[in-house]
Amino acid sequence: MAAASWYHRDISRVVAEELLARAGRDGAFLVRDSESVAGAYALCLLFQRHVHTYRILPDDEGLLSVQTIQGIQAQCFRTLPELISAYQHPNNGLVTPLLYPVHRARRAPDEDSDGEDGRAGHVASVVPAVSGMWPSAPVTGRTHIPQQLHQRLQEQVHSSPASDFLGFLAEYLNHHVQLDPGALHLGHPQLRHLGTTLATGCRALHGEIDFTLAGLETLARVFEPPLSPRSPAREQGLLPSDPDLELLLHKISAVNNLLSSLEKKVLKSLQETVSRHNLALPSMVVAPPPSAKPLAVQSFEVKVGKSQRVVLMVDVESGTVTITKRGSGSPEEVIPQDKILQLIKYQSVQGKVRLVCARESQKNLSRDFIFPSARKREAFCQLLQLMKIQHANLDEPELISVYVGTWNMGSTPPPRSLASWLTSRGLGHTQDETTSCIPHDIYVIGTQENSLGDREWVEFLRASLKTLMAIDYRVVALQCLWSIKIVVLVKPEHERRISHVHTSSVKTGIANTLGNKGAVGVSFLFNGTSFGFVNCHLASGSEKTHRRNQNYSDILHSLVLGDKCLGGFDLTLRFTHLFWFGDLNYRLDMDVEDILAHLTKKEFQALLAVDQLNLEREKNKVFLRFSEGDISFPPTYRYERGSRDTYVWQKFKHTGVRVNVPSWCDRILWKSHPETHVVCNSYGCTDDIVTSDHSPVFATFEVGVTSQFVPKEAPGSGPEALACVEWESIEVILKTTSRSKCYIEFHSYCLEEMQRSGENTFQNCDIPGFLKLGWSSKHLPVLNPILPDLEYLGDQHLLLSIKGVESCESYGECCIAMRSMIGSTAQQFETFLFHRGEETGSMRGRMRVRAPTGRRSTRERLYEWISFEEEDAEPVTDAPTCPKPPPQRLRSRPRSLPEPTTGYTNPAYFIFEGVP
Repeated sequence: MAAASWYHRDISRVVAEELLARAGRDGAFLVRDSESVAGAYALCLLFQRHVHTYRILPDDEGLLSVQTIQGIQAQCFRTLPELISAYQHPNNGLVTPLLYPVHRARRAPDEDSDGEDGRAGHVASVVPAVSGMWPSAPVTGRTHIPQQLHQRLQEQVHSSPASDFLGFLAEYLNHHVQLDPGALHLGHPQLRHLGTTLATGCRALHGEIDFTLAGLETLARVFEPPLSPRSPAREQGLLPSDPDLELLLHKISAVNNLLSSLEKKVLKSLQETVSRHNLALPSMVVAPPPSAKPLAVQSFEVKVGKSQRVVLMVDVESGTVTITKRGSGSPEEVIPQDKILQLIKYQSVQGKVRLVCARESQKNLSRDFIFPSARKREAFCQLLQLMKIQHANLDEPELISVYVGTWNMGSTPPPRSLASWLTSRGLGHTQDETTSCIPHDIYVIGTQENSLGDREWVEFLRASLKTLMAIDYRVVALQCLWSIKIVVLVKPEHERRISHVHTSSVKTGIANTLGNKGAVGVSFLFNGTSFGFVNCHLASGSEKTHRRNQNYSDILHSLVLGDKCLGGFDLTLRFTHLFWFGDLNYRLDMDVEDILAHLTKKEFQALLAVDQLNLEREKNKVFLRFSEGDISFPPTYRYERGSRDTYVWQKFKHTGVRVNVPSWCDRILWKSHPETHVVCNSYGCTDDIVTSDHSPVFATFEVGVTSQFVPKEAPGSGPEALACVEWESIEVILKTTSRSKCYIEFHSYCLEEMQRSGENTFQNCDIPGFLKLGWSSKHLPVLNPILPDLEYLGDQHLLLSIKGVESCESYGECCIAMRSMIGSTAQQFETFLFHRGEETGSMRGRMRVRAPTGRRSTRERLYEWISFEEEDAEPVTDAPTCPKPPPQRLRSRPRSLPEPTTGYTNPAYFIFEGVP
């Protein structure tokens, strides 16, 4: 079936509709994999400018049949080509016979070197179908396979110094690669010619392994003579040059076993020697594990009023803020942390903050302080936040800090110290020195081109953090794909809060089968909050923007993370917080001389305007609705190794000089559910780690988390009152040429099971390329959350999926926060729909979330006592002698979230409503 030109494998519904639209003829068709049923297919057929989708389902015996309208007898076929051939005739239950197959695009050679062509896309062609014929690839294409493979090999030469080995490979690709498939066809179980090539190329490896093995055996015999393993080669009297691959594998296995067991043998022998002879070995004395470092009292010199200066001293351990006039030895005021009611950051004056404190028998007092810089203000706010957390006496945390780091190590070992990277110090938006060594709750570290062993790398990171933070971090997960690695570490006290850990990887290298490019991912629950982390290495080369976009799409579609029940949802909607980072490899679209001139003047904004990732995000090609911190650090690639003073933008190859312009290849982005708390506190790169041509990049986040909620009233203690989610109406606009009836699925952790609506009661497809659907309240289910407490409901989210009645495939998914929908009257909502990384439409409607009268108590979260004020309406005066009324309590709103809308804003609605 792979040869059928009309079979497009796992392309998305959106891509299928685009191909059929280009074909533009009634009866044009293609077949793709079904998104709703594994092993099934979707037949997409164009008729009167609309795409009709039919499911092709296998039965228990493997026979295929088209799911058609009722009253039409289903026909069964053994193969997909037989089915397609039969439906080329009329009166078979389809809207029109299958007339014109839309062929798969012929792709350029699938490479992943600096010389690849990533601009190949889907190109539709329409030719008359021949009844009963099984389309196949042109035979003439086969004669070009050796040339294509040899060309790929030539373009890989720059990354491999093994010229002799490449000679053997070139000989195989030129003369023998076509002989192996023939041998397989004749029944030979192996690729004989490939085996001979590999054995010949590895001949010199035998001598190297024998030499290494002999040395390891000698060392092993020193500590355990009777049990020393022997080399299979010497025991059998075989020559080192014997080309047998089986023998080579035995030798490699022996080396592996020796290396893995040698350390234990030496340690055991030394311990027995010390015990037997009562010796003392200074190198074996183990120091007691360091205790967590107490945080020193931090001082900030600030301005009060027009000219007065005071010193603020923050003592996190004791939970106090002391105000002292400059030059005065005695404190003017000591404020306990429980008296600090609110901290307000001013947006108009970046260094200004207002402290609102409670006074006994007086009204609340507010005081304004102006810090010398926004960085100092942020450090002060972080220390107060930490002080609140430590003294809150909560059983479970409400706010945690997350560190995310990414680094392309350039296939070289790391330096002895990673202190600047792990403490977010260097260039860009960095941590202040007063807060840089505060340990984070979670460290997520992604690397590319990492040549270290998995265990060696993890232990190196743990040892580095233990030296810096005096904490023995626990390993949550390690996932590797060749040299792409992701490590997740947490504080010991959080280990019990981590559950449902999943890992996955996706290859996007040559033909999506090699792991030199691709992604690794980890997901887990932190109490009641879901996290996802993806570290990727995308295709390289300035001209390969399309290829990088395709890599992103493949990763998004193939990475298996999170709750299996949400497998049908877009990956970016499955987690409360999703962090995506790595060597994304997007470049700057500007001449290198102009780039260097802007860098000399530190004119980063001019360069960010031509950054390929920013441009593709503006086109909604990749990372839809993701956020990224402000970039105020220089491009992280391509530096001269050993220095950060010079960019090396020329790469000399046998085919000529290739230009690699300085670029922000290494990035960190995130996407969170609406109305959740996430704040990026730093985003930058180091300037002192110079072993690679990439600089390490870091970002730190303040993230609100939820606990496993325990209701104040035990179940069964009284009549059970239910909360309910009620819908007045839902209206959906889909970017599709289909006219299918649809229904809505409702998913949430607060529901016992998935709920489903009835079919849409309103439908309009008058505007080409769009389908407008509507549901009335009678056709929408009333949802009853498992717990009725308002505090619990405010943390919940609903995931909705719009599915076609005919295909049961998703046309788009979205997420709605329940917090702002709580009330006695219905609230308006509007959101975008996504599917497989693409924006597929919009949804709007009215709903309300009602809680029982006795379950409406709430409390302020730790992260809600810090808020923002847009304008400084009050004049700054000296320290007040009379208490002032406190400012209006402002809800903390994360900077990554858009402001709430007062009306519908999606342009798609304007088309239907006649708005110019």
